Amino acid sequence: MTARETDSEVFVVDDDLSFRRSTERLIRLAGFRVRGFASAGEFLAAGRARRPSCLVLDVRMPGLSGLDLQRKLARGGNATPIIFITGYGDIPTSVKAMKAGAVEFLTKPFRKQDLLKAIKQALARDRAALAEQTRLADLHGRYESLTPREREVMQYVVSGMLNKQIAGKLNTVEKTIKFHRAHIMQKMGAESFAGLVRMAGDLRVSDRVSSDTGPKSR
Repeated sequence: MTARETDSEVFVVDDDLSFRRSTERLIRLAGFRVRGFASAGEFLAAGRARRPSCLVLDVRMPGLSGLDLQRKLARGGNATPIIFITGYGDIPTSVKAMKAGAVEFLTKPFRKQDLLKAIKQALARDRAALAEQTRLADLHGRYESLTPREREVMQYVVSGMLNKQIAGKLNTVEKTIKFHRAHIMQKMGAESFAGLVRMAGDLRVSDRVSSDTGPKSR
């Protein structure tokens, strides 16, 4: 069992008790943490830590169906990868599920290896998504540490303007812009101008600065 497997969790949602338990056993033996639920409602009511995870979900269940749950999670901003399981070879349903972002659509009976492969793929996708969320949250935190003036200067810097040009725009001296620029690079953790430009793109700085700083001072 690897650290990556133990830091993740697989949820199995299926109203068929026998299938659910056998699937849980298979996943657990493969080294993954697993929890089972008899319905979509039970899954939604359960508390979950936000770790790399995926959902093995039956399409047809009493009450909220698998597709209903997929839509509900999407509307709530929950992007947990889903592997659909069905006892029916319903091509239109599978197409709909895949277009909505499902990782896989397996028809019973399926090979154990196919399910485990899909789970590994789903967990890898979620792990990458969580890492990106963490990176962006850290980036936003660094950006928020800038003063309003530094954010304004940063906007001009990443647009490619020279220090002298920025000084003219802000009615100040070039030495002051150099000072701000150095602080911006330090606070943002940017090792180069290209790195700062990439960060600005991720942050959509041109959109943020206009609302953060208001009218430009002269």
